[in-house]
Amino acid sequence: MLQSTIFETCLEFEFELQAWAIFANHFHLIGFSKEDGDVQKLSNKIHGVSARKLNFLDEQQGRKVWFQMRDTRLTFENSYLARLNYVHNNPAKHGFGAPLNYPFCSAHWFETKGDRAFVETVKSFKYDELEIDDDF
Repeated sequence: MLQSTIFETCLEFEFELQAWAIFANHFHLIGFSKEDGDVQKLSNKIHGVSARKLNFLDEQQGRKVWFQMRDTRLTFENSYLARLNYVHNNPAKHGFGAPLNYPFCSAHWFETKGDRAFVETVKSFKYDELEIDDDF
C-alpha cells in the first residue's frame, strides 16, 4: 500500500523518482522535483494518504502514523551518487537480505535496467560514512 501511494503521489507531483527503499516504519526516496517546496508537499501527501489508509485498516481514526521527515537537497554529484548507492543497499542495512531480492526497493530495477556504466559508477561510491539518521 505504501509503495503504491508513493508511486502515485510521485506521478501526481511530477517527481522524477530515481531510487527508493520502503519499509513498514520508514522510507527513502531520491528524485528530482520541478520546483522548490514540491518535496515537502509530496511528503505531506504521502504521509497523509498512507496514514489515513492505515488508520482505516486498523480502525484507529486519527492515530499519528508518521513522526518525522527529513529532506536533504543534494547539490553535489558525489553526494547524489553515494546516496543512490546507500538507498539501493538499505534493505541489507535493516536486515532484509540482498537488496536485489527486496521487493520494495529500486535496487533490482536499477541493476537490471540501468545503464551498465552508470550502475557501476554508483556502486563504486562509498556510503558508510554518510551522516543519515536511519536507525529505525
